[in-house]
Amino acid sequence: MNNIERRDKGMAYISDDSVMEQQKRARILTQRLNTADRSDFKALGDIVKELLGRSDGAWINPPFYCDYGFNIEVGSNFFANYNCTMLDVGKITIGDNCFMASNVAIYTSGHPIHPDSRNSMYEYGIPVTIGDNVWIGGNTVICPGVTIGSNCVIGAGSVVTKDIPDWSVAAGNPCKVIRKITDEDKRFYYKNIPFDDEAWEDIVSGKQVSALGSSLKD
Repeated sequence: MNNIERRDKGMAYISDDSVMEQQKRARILTQRLNTADRSDFKALGDIVKELLGRSDGAWINPPFYCDYGFNIEVGSNFFANYNCTMLDVGKITIGDNCFMASNVAIYTSGHPIHPDSRNSMYEYGIPVTIGDNVWIGGNTVICPGVTIGSNCVIGAGSVVTKDIPDWSVAAGNPCKVIRKITDEDKRFYYKNIPFDDEAWEDIVSGKQVSALGSSLKD
């Protein structure tokens, strides 16, 4: 079994020449993305679409870094802010309406704990899954094998080492559930500050603008 096959089966593998050859495409595309005119929104969107394995109008503010790109699948209305890193040795699957603040890192890749095993150059990739309607706060690290449920908020600076259930506010290092999200949270946009009447009417009516903004969808 070659190392690409081993990697894709979730087995320990070595990043040999064949593995590194697969990374060239992502390096070329992320170089284009990270050096493109930041005001050319269409060009940036087109590069993101070409880079990711599946996307629907995804928006990523460069710089952005990944290993392969084809191992990242995101749903509709995805947004990642500046300096996001996704090490997609294992598959990264992200649902609809997910937002990531600056400096979020998703790591599917890792190395053995014991130095003898680690120095053999064997490494691994374990998938990460994120549900729908999830907001990941700035400087959060998501570790290999984690599943974050739908309708969650992960607080800034968290290190997520274990699964987080649906409808949770979770934060910390290691990240832990602080409380459940309920319908009472819907009326407020920051702590105990409520939406004004105009904004609240938009929310109640179900009005939504894509991550790219309504003027950029064409």
